[in-house]
Amino acid sequence: MTTFEPSYSTSNMLRASSHDVPSMADQLPSINFGFDDLRSRMNQFTARFDDFIEKGRKRVLEERNSFRMNITESQEDQRMKKRNIEILQLKQSQHSQNLAKESAETSEMHAAISTLTMQRDERLAHRDLVKSQIAEVQKSISARREAQLKHRRYLDGQSRYNEPELDFWESYLGLRIEGLGQADRLKFVYTNVCEREWEKETWFELDTSEREYKVRECRPKLERESVDGVLERLNETRDLAAFLKGMRELFVEVLK
Repeated sequence: MTTFEPSYSTSNMLRASSHDVPSMADQLPSINFGFDDLRSRMNQFTARFDDFIEKGRKRVLEERNSFRMNITESQEDQRMKKRNIEILQLKQSQHSQNLAKESAETSEMHAAISTLTMQRDERLAHRDLVKSQIAEVQKSISARREAQLKHRRYLDGQSRYNEPELDFWESYLGLRIEGLGQADRLKFVYTNVCEREWEKETWFELDTSEREYKVRECRPKLERESVDGVLERLNETRDLAAFLKGMRELFVEVLK
């Protein structure tokens, strides 16, 4: 702030003339321009202006720092969001892979269930067929057992008539009856058949498992027609004594 001062020439003129002529300024009334008050007010204004500028500068610095912090936070937040997006994308990819894997496993499970269901149905059908076959076999076995039981009862009843004659054949005519380890197979052994070899044995096996008796084997060999003829009479009459007598006669004829 500058103050008003008179120019150098004017001051010299005034000093030069002050010794000779009274100064006109001395005769003028004194005027107070209030320079001190103006200087004080200007100083106050300058102080307020400097304070305003300082506050403004601080506010600008604070706002700039705050803006920078906001920018930094925004960048960090953006980075975190980007990372979260990447994590979510990775999780989504894994979830898609898991869904695809589960879908494939589900398809495999359905295929396995279908296969097992088919196998179960086949086994159930096979089981029902086996049960039906078993029932038929059991029915057939029961029928055969019943038939054998009836036949055995018949043989038991017939044995009362055959026992005396069988004893006679066994005691006096050299006939021996042997078992073959089967309930329906008997072996009849003859001795005293061959005149040249009195101890020579002849035999045959009789199968009684069916309604029609059968001669399975015989030693020595006999003609099938002759044996069938004797068997036919046995199956018709059930006369075991006559059958044994007929078989002995066949062996005698063969050994002559």
